[in-house]
Amino acid sequence: MKKNTIVVTGSNGQVGQELQAIAGQYPDLKFVFTDRDTLDISLLDGVKKYFQNIDCQYVINAAAYTAVDKAETETALAERINTHGATNLAETCATHHITLIHISTDYVYDKLNAPICEDAPTNPKGVYASTKLKGDEAVLNTPNLIAAVVRTSWVYSSFGHNFLKTMLRLGKERAEMSIVFDQVGTPTYARDLAKALVTMVQCLENGSVSTADFKGIFHYSNEGVCSWYDFATVIFSKNAYKTRLKPIRSVAFPTPAERPSYSVLDKSKIKNTFGIEIPYWTDALDACLREL
Repeated sequence: MKKNTIVVTGSNGQVGQELQAIAGQYPDLKFVFTDRDTLDISLLDGVKKYFQNIDCQYVINAAAYTAVDKAETETALAERINTHGATNLAETCATHHITLIHISTDYVYDKLNAPICEDAPTNPKGVYASTKLKGDEAVLNTPNLIAAVVRTSWVYSSFGHNFLKTMLRLGKERAEMSIVFDQVGTPTYARDLAKALVTMVQCLENGSVSTADFKGIFHYSNEGVCSWYDFATVIFSKNAYKTRLKPIRSVAFPTPAERPSYSVLDKSKIKNTFGIEIPYWTDALDACLREL
């Protein structure tokens, strides 16, 4: 029996590395992992050539420019990857009848104060957010393309650089730290997100979800709500760090790019469509800490 093939872009990132870690759990699927050296999504000719020479049914686009503050000065690079890269993949996938799952971000929303649904108005602040939204729109508006955009928040993993690993390092070095408490959202363990993405593919494959229901925007994060201060407090508690944490407002810690003050995502749609059960954020944190 022929295995369906999933090409994963950005395989050196957190989600890409988590997909590599779990790929062996899905013997009915073949994964092909690419990075910028093997598939630079910002170069249309290269993208076209790559997909002319591979037989695949799905693409998970985990490639992105995610340096939120540096994007304010590296505008062209962020646009090249987040906007043009997504556009190149969308157009090429449509040409070859490949289904696309494109990973996006909570940063496209702003000034909301209740769990955010997929049809909420977007209002990106900063280069990173605006380039990601343009990429989303390119994917969603490409004719003859079966595509899902999965927006997520506060991603961390045992791989790569992230808030969890920064806290684990600084907790050993510092007696006191200040953490913002007025940005509220939900951490997302990248392995849970990776599993959800594969479940989406499986549901389309086994016919439990139609292509019409597959298409569109979905939200994924772990369950629950916390601030960055809460997140750090739990990390330190679970590791018995004695560092004193001081809650501060965002204005006391200015950054080049503005962050959403509220980014709690409503996950009803992805749970109902694909039958996905989402772990609570502290349980997901425990699972990640065990991996570390």
